[in-house]
Amino acid sequence: MKQEITGHTALYCLLGSPVAHSISPQMHNASFLHHGIDARYLAFDVKPEQLADAINGLKAIGVKGFNLTMPLKREMVPFCDRLSPAAEICGAVNTVINENGILTGTTTDGIGYLLSAKDAAGFDDLHGKKIVQLGAGGAGVSALVQAALDGAAQIDLFNAHARPELLRIVDQLQTRTRCDVRFHLLADQDALKKAVGQADLLVNTTPVGMAPDLEGQSLITDPGWFHKNLVVSDMIYEPMETKLLALARQAGCKTFNGLYMLLYQGAASFKIWTGLEMPVEEIKKKYFTPKKR
Repeated sequence: MKQEITGHTALYCLLGSPVAHSISPQMHNASFLHHGIDARYLAFDVKPEQLADAINGLKAIGVKGFNLTMPLKREMVPFCDRLSPAAEICGAVNTVINENGILTGTTTDGIGYLLSAKDAAGFDDLHGKKIVQLGAGGAGVSALVQAALDGAAQIDLFNAHARPELLRIVDQLQTRTRCDVRFHLLADQDALKKAVGQADLLVNTTPVGMAPDLEGQSLITDPGWFHKNLVVSDMIYEPMETKLLALARQAGCKTFNGLYMLLYQGAASFKIWTGLEMPVEEIKKKYFTPKKR
């Protein structure tokens, strides 16, 4: 049964470019319907040079909240009146709540990844855990920051380059959390092998392994590096099983891909806006089965 739009219908939206492919409107509108909330979620194609005008317009008409996707996550930061600790450290925002014209920005990408880890592999308590992370793009940085904030004991971050901005984030995490965050260059294979051997969780946040151009590739090619108590994840979900995940599965590791990360980052946004849980099992069945994807 559809819910009619009324004079009281609240508006939420997604800003970015491109956005036509996004599944976020279906997820959020189905969730509003599930809870009987008089609200709608739309997607608007907004480029960086249009963001200031878009924000002014959204504030003027009283939009309750909105998401940001590429290429606007970093550009949104100066428009926020308040930032969550994660957004402040990351220097990026993907979720905004508008409270009487006061915009509070946060990032739910890292939350989405960690909730997907709980769902797919039962990995739900980071305290005392050691994590190895490959890469540090936008979603990767968010996962890194959230894991440190949520109590991980140690994170070994391996990246191709020592970008100044990335090193700044590592330094901030060292001083603002109890997590021991260590930066390494990906080229240091000895350090990578040692870290993987001691880790509880390994996550690939790079595009290595993604279809079609990088499919069949992996930053780790020796299954002997894995141990049976290691959980291995890949933020890629096309293909559903990358070479990294296949090698880890063959070595007896629990594995999961990045498909549900999108679902759970959306669920985290929904809860920030409404205080309610997104009906994730319903959304999975509707939009996250292989046939739907």
